[in-house]
Formats: sequence, C-alpha cells, structure tokens
Amino acid sequence: MGELRKDYILDRWVVYSVGRGARPHEFQESHIIVPEKTCFFCPGNEELTPAEIGRVGTKDKWQIRWFSNKFPALEPKEPAEPRTDNKFYTFANNYGYHEIITETPEHSKQLSELSVKEIKDVLDVYRRRIEELSKKPNIKYVNVIKNHGYHAGTSLVHSHSQVFATAIVPPVVMEKISAVRKFVSCPYCAVVEAEKNSERKCFENSDWLAFCPYASRYNYEIWIFPKKHIRNLGEVKDLMPLAEIMQKVLSRLGKSNISYNYYLTYSPSGEDLHFHIEVMPQIAIYGGFERGSGAIINSVLPEYAAEFYRNEGK
Repeated sequence: MGELRKDYILDRWVVYSVGRGARPHEFQESHIIVPEKTCFFCPGNEELTPAEIGRVGTKDKWQIRWFSNKFPALEPKEPAEPRTDNKFYTFANNYGYHEIITETPEHSKQLSELSVKEIKDVLDVYRRRIEELSKKPNIKYVNVIKNHGYHAGTSLVHSHSQVFATAIVPPVVMEKISAVRKFVSCPYCAVVEAEKNSERKCFENSDWLAFCPYASRYNYEIWIFPKKHIRNLGEVKDLMPLAEIMQKVLSRLGKSNISYNYYLTYSPSGEDLHFHIEVMPQIAIYGGFERGSGAIINSVLPEYAAEFYRNEGK
C-alpha cells in the first residue's frame, strides 16, 4: 500500500510504503547501552557534576536536580549576534546555555516508569528553566528535549532531559511561525478539532489531545497538543492533565523498548504559535532517498500507529 501525504501546514511530504513495515528487527534494540561504572547523576555523586543550579527536594534528599552540562554545546561567550564577512559566510559564537535535568534519583527508573505526579514535577522544572533562561541576555529560545535509548542518541542510562538556551530561534520553529502567519486564525487549533474525531486520535483528557499526525515522518510519531490555544508552558495552570497524557504515551513506548526523542515547541516572544510536544520514536533509519530528497519514507501509517498507542489491532 502506498500513499503520498503533505504536512498540515508545512511544505513537507511523506511517502507511505506500508509493505516495508513488516521487518522483524524494527522493534528490537540492536545495541545495549553499557552501564557506566560510576553514574554521575546518582545521589551521592553530586560533586562529580558541575555546580548545581537547582533541585526539587531538600538539601539532603533530592527528587529532581539540574546543572550545567559538563561538556556544553553552548556557552555564554560574547558576541552573540550573527555576523557576515561576505554574502556567503555568516557565523556567530555558539552563545547560550546547556543544562542537564536529572529526572529521578533512581538509576534504574526511566521517565515512562515514574508516577503522574513525578512526571508533572519534571514538566514544572521544564517550565521553570524556560522562564528563567529566557530572562538572560541574548537568549531568544529555550529548547527542552529528551533523548531516550541508543537510537535516540543517549549515552547515559540514568533518566535525564537536556535544555539548550540559544541566541537564535531554531529554524524548525521559525518554519512553523512562517506557515502559521499565512492563516487568519491558528491552523493548529483547527487541526486539534479535526483530530479529536479521527482514527489517528490516541488519548484525550480534559485539556490535552495526543494523536499521530496525518503526515508523520517517523514510525509511530505522536503529537501532544493543548485543546485550548496556549502559547507556552507558562500558560498551563494545571500540569497534571499533561502529565497523564505523557505517561500514557511514554509507557507504551517503554513497554515496547523503543528509543525516542521528544521536544517542546512554544511561541517565542511576540509570536502566536500553538504550544505542543512532538514525540519521535527512532525505529527506522533514514537512507539516501530521505537525505537526497527531503521527503521521508514511512512504513507505518499514522492510523495504524494510533492503534498501537490505544493497544488495539495487531
């Protein structure tokens, strides 16, 4: 079965070749992350990390802890503004901040295994770090991401997220902003309304909707949107409903031992982008077609992927 689909609002195309999906290795992790002899993120080893920025918990016992990355991709070194030597060579310092959020003191627990309350507390730290880092000079965007599993790019077993505060708005966010500006009203509000009644819907509660996007680029990709138009996590009054949805999504991936990435997308200052979280399982490997065309071949239709999350069908 084959089909070509376009993203809701972006100029992105996905080729669906469902016959390619019956490959038994897709749900098997072919690499095992070797546990580190000394885990820098475990309680008792706090002195092995850079200076602590903050924690949830007491002085003697923490639940969540965050600090600068020991090997940062970004550093607050001036100048921050991009500059051009001639019309082809534009560059800037890698200005910004790179932090680690250790999500739990328990080495053997992953985010998907935490309680809804514990996940809510992690989300609250996300919100706090976005708000605090956004106040720093030259910072235009704070990218909160999580890598889980070997194929998602993680090298440490202990469950953690990362925060990148940058002097530029990420191109993928600007692409969405540019697309949204072409509409009279928020197109994502209309997408949420349509997907509430589609066969791609996975989970729904009072405030949030999780669905597999119509033109998903990744096998089993799933998006989490607020049903009301909010621009950032700071506008969410109660994080528990979001934590409930997150736990359902991540527990399904965790039980199947699937590597995944997720990232938060929010509206930069002065814009009106609908906040959301995109979860991207890392099962298939991109080849020459994807890299050479910019289009993606996906072997799993989102309608089938939604059945997986709902624990229905095959």
